[in-house]
Order: sequence, then structure tokens, then C-alpha cells
Amino acid sequence: MEENNNMLSVYFLSLIELQRSAVILAGGFSRRFGNDKGLVVLADKPIVIHVIDRVSEVVDEVLLVVSSEDQKKTFEPILENKANLVIDKDESQSPLVGAITGFENAKGEYSLLLPCDAPLVSIQIVQFLLDMCTNKSAVIPRWPSGYIEPLQAVYHTKSALIAAKTALAQGKMKMRAMIDNLRGARYVSTMVLEQLEPRLLTFFNANTPQDLKKADSLLK
Repeated sequence: MEENNNMLSVYFLSLIELQRSAVILAGGFSRRFGNDKGLVVLADKPIVIHVIDRVSEVVDEVLLVVSSEDQKKTFEPILENKANLVIDKDESQSPLVGAITGFENAKGEYSLLLPCDAPLVSIQIVQFLLDMCTNKSAVIPRWPSGYIEPLQAVYHTKSALIAAKTALAQGKMKMRAMIDNLRGARYVSTMVLEQLEPRLLTFFNANTPQDLKKADSLLK
């Protein structure tokens, strides 16, 4: 009986390890919006909630990485238990540092990394990226120009955490430095992703008030 219980425990632990996480970087204060970008209201709800609501359909947990205790307090009232808030150890507001914090707290074997200002993130595309990441250290979209999308990509959580910490220890703060340290990363052409979402609005970021108006019209 005890042996059976041990086997069940191992089985359920393996399920936990196979979970998929979403790590969303809240970023910092936006001068253009006069507020944290994730809190800017779009189509009657904060931008970050659009992101959370969409990705929640394809992952087992959502983590929102904030840079300080004060920022945590500003996001808590709007989340309604939709995501777990985690605070950066370093207030540098670097995406790399935010990614490290997210990966350290993620339970999933694979983590979808996203910015908070991508309200049109495609469920079909992120599901595809998650599915493609099995046995890979990362699956990263790449444009024909060679430009990559490290903040809308999927990573093997433990591998990415090691790679990110290595980059940071080397004094490198760019996401590209983390990716350069990964072995077995896979790049997916945006031309392939166009078959899932022809307009590729998943990569649309609301960086200006004009972008916000455009996103609002696209969500209607």
C-alpha cells in the first residue's frame, strides 16, 4: 500500500513539473501614459488583464513580475487572483532581471514570457509555441529580417534561468545574452506564424496613446 502511495506521489509530482507557466513582465512607469503601462485602461479593463485573460486559457499558472512593493500594491486590486504577483530582487526594471524573477518562481517546466502591453496576444500562436518547445531550451519567433521576439517566446524554465543568471553574472543585461547562452533553442519564422494569425497582431505593443486607440478599435 505504501509503495502504491509513493508511486502516486511521484506521478502527481511529475504532473506538477510538466505545468506550463506564463511570466508577464509588468515593466515600470510610462511617462507617455502617466501611469504603469499595464494599468492603462483599454476597452474597459487594464491592458495587463487583457494579456492575463488570454494566456490563462493555455497555461496552468500566471505570474506577474513587478519591480517593487509599491508597484505590487498598485496591481493587487485589479488582479482578483488572476495571477501571482512576484517582486524583482533588483529594481533595475530590466527585462532580463524580470525574467529571472519569473523563472525562479514559475512551477512550470516551460514558461511563456510576455510583456504586459501586448493586449492582442494570440492564443493560437502561444499555444503553438508551447507545443513546439518540448525537448527544446526555447522557441522564439524570428522575423525575415533576423529580428527576434524574446518577449513573446517560450523557454524551458530551468535552462533559461541558468542562462539568464549566467548573462547577468557576465554583466550583460540584454535578453539576447540569455538566449546566446541557451543550447537547443528553436527559432520559428513569423511567416509560419502568419498561417495561424495573418496580421500578426500578437506582436502589437501599446507604446503610445495612438497605439492605444488602434488597439481599442481592434478589440471592438
